[in-house]
Amino acid sequence: MISESMKARFAREVAKYPAEQAQSAVMACLAIIQQELGHVSPESEAELGAYLGMPAMAVHEVTTFYNMYNQTPVGKYKLNVCTNLPCQLRDGVKTLQYLEKKLGISMGETTADGLFTLQQSECLGACADSPVMLVNDRSMCSFMSEERIDQLVDGLKAAEGK
Repeated sequence: MISESMKARFAREVAKYPAEQAQSAVMACLAIIQQELGHVSPESEAELGAYLGMPAMAVHEVTTFYNMYNQTPVGKYKLNVCTNLPCQLRDGVKTLQYLEKKLGISMGETTADGLFTLQQSECLGACADSPVMLVNDRSMCSFMSEERIDQLVDGLKAAEGK
């Protein structure tokens, strides 16, 4: 599951901390697993725990606390829509519902072509820009009207030739 090249990357992260604090690299190592494997499985959590000298359950607690770690395979584009109260007051839930309709999936699902996974987020820290969404845990999209959603989704599909 975890390759030697991944372990070499882990070692670079662990080296940033004092030897007795190797566990401090858990988040960076989880990000490496996700980059390489696409998601963080229970098996990879166990292997990482053994590597860092921590219980697999402690790794799992980190994985499940943060929504940036995928516990199951996701589409090429993971769309996280903020539905926290400030965003709800500014159409965050309507944004999620519009995306469900446009993509033909429910929150938590992936499109049949494997292109999009739709998730909700508790808070993306951009209340003034709501409704907001995060694409692939990296690109924040603000003021997501139906028009802007159409532009984003249609643009991503076009980039994939679909």
